Amino acid sequence: MGMLTGGQLVGRMLKKEGVRHIFTLSGLHVAPIYAGCVEEGIQVIDTRHEQAAAHAADAYARVTRGVGVAVVTAGPGVTDALTGVANAHAASSPMILLGGAAPIFNQSRGSLQEMEQVDLFHRISKWSDRIPTPELVPSYLAKAFRVALSGRPGPVFLELAWDVLCNGVDEDSLQLPRSYRTDARQAPDPRKVDEAMALLKTAERPAIIAGSSVYWDGAWDALRRFAETAQIPVYLNGAGRGCLPASHPLFFQHTRKDALSGADLVFVIGTPFDFRLNYGAEPTFSAESKIVQVDIDPTEVGRNRAVDVGIIADSHSALTAFADASPRVKRDAFLSQLREREQKKLRDLEQWTKDDSVPIHHYRLAKEMSDVANGPGQDPVFIADGGNWVAMAAKVIELRNPGRWLDPGPLGCLGVGAPFALASKVLHPERTHWIIQGDGSFGLNGMDFETALRFKLPMVCVVGNDAAWGQIRIPQVQMFGEEKSPGTRLAPTRYDKVVEAFGGHGEFVTEPAQIRPALERALASGTVACVNVMLDPEAPVKAGAMGYAV
Repeated sequence: MGMLTGGQLVGRMLKKEGVRHIFTLSGLHVAPIYAGCVEEGIQVIDTRHEQAAAHAADAYARVTRGVGVAVVTAGPGVTDALTGVANAHAASSPMILLGGAAPIFNQSRGSLQEMEQVDLFHRISKWSDRIPTPELVPSYLAKAFRVALSGRPGPVFLELAWDVLCNGVDEDSLQLPRSYRTDARQAPDPRKVDEAMALLKTAERPAIIAGSSVYWDGAWDALRRFAETAQIPVYLNGAGRGCLPASHPLFFQHTRKDALSGADLVFVIGTPFDFRLNYGAEPTFSAESKIVQVDIDPTEVGRNRAVDVGIIADSHSALTAFADASPRVKRDAFLSQLREREQKKLRDLEQWTKDDSVPIHHYRLAKEMSDVANGPGQDPVFIADGGNWVAMAAKVIELRNPGRWLDPGPLGCLGVGAPFALASKVLHPERTHWIIQGDGSFGLNGMDFETALRFKLPMVCVVGNDAAWGQIRIPQVQMFGEEKSPGTRLAPTRYDKVVEAFGGHGEFVTEPAQIRPALERALASGTVACVNVMLDPEAPVKAGAMGYAV
């Protein structure tokens, strides 16, 4: 039938895997991949920085719960994407980075943008390798998909030299791999399920903390069924946010420390004992609490905190087994007391969500944004990209469905706002997209709002502008003093004018009464909009919401 180049084979394998978009910044080293993707009907979305392309591929993987792909040119293109891969690795996101390279016949001769690339990724990916010949492109990509999606998901890097992409393979002699990976679930050990249920039967104050794998494993219905059967309060973190709607009677948000520290039994489902859970230590957890931990990765079970029952399984299988085996009980008094504490904390928070002071309080802005975003007929997605503004908004934003909250994950990487929104919007144009954007983080990949405009992907960026790296500045000043806190201030920049210069819609807000009309106009603009809101730099301290992790 003819010859197929390595670039064409890349396109065919991506299409076979169901990839409909790739993210890139143009480079001649990888041009044959672009040609192959065009032939296969795969849209090429070109960003303004390779880090943004990698972040977008990460978000694409999260939204599809499949593989996201970024394609970057050799040398600085690959190194620019490194941070995005590291972020995906920390968040267990199955993105694939394809990096170009000098032709094999010129390697080690000082070719343009030549450098060692594969070794850079060994510690921040599940697999890193180079494809030696065009004939092996299909089998290497099949392995890349398999590795990225199996067990605990994660990123893969593959290097493809120019001649590997340009040289041809006889199509008649080539057969694309088939059935190269499985979507089988990993069921829990029945003995361990029995042990967990034995602990549950005697528990009086149980709690569930459920994380990202509940979303990745599509386990939200199983989570709800288990919680309802056993009458256990549920707290969510990471991509798990939204897996139980805010309106559910067993969803709790503001009493997590109370519930976990006072629990006699905690089910830790698909989230590690990392800094977000204080490493499983006091005062977040009681030393006396019994722990049932579920994770697909055996090396996570018992890390940082001893567990009473450790279960190796995917979250869907484990929660289904728990729901089937759980005794049906009532915990009316316990849940009522917890709900009263939740309501009290909400009332305390409410004073700030209605605050009319100038500069504007973070909670006031977050509440207005949540109300507008969740208006009639809206299905909002929130992308979190910042420090204090994001942390405080997360306490107020109402989530109604799974997969509607995207944040960088445990690496805490700034700059994901525009790239994450690009990927999510191209996949779900029917959903509105709201970027909770710090003024500091805007500077990392804010140029990609131009990309969103080029590809006609409307979104609303709400900049919480305190003219500082607030999450760093406040504790730094407290610990070392004003004179020893350099590098923490920013200018009160008009980010709305930046987006207007790209051709988008801008709003500048300095008073609380202006917030809602500005947000409504931004949403109605039908384009990329930036609502730049001047915030009170001292609001986190005033509201007792200041914290930091090192």
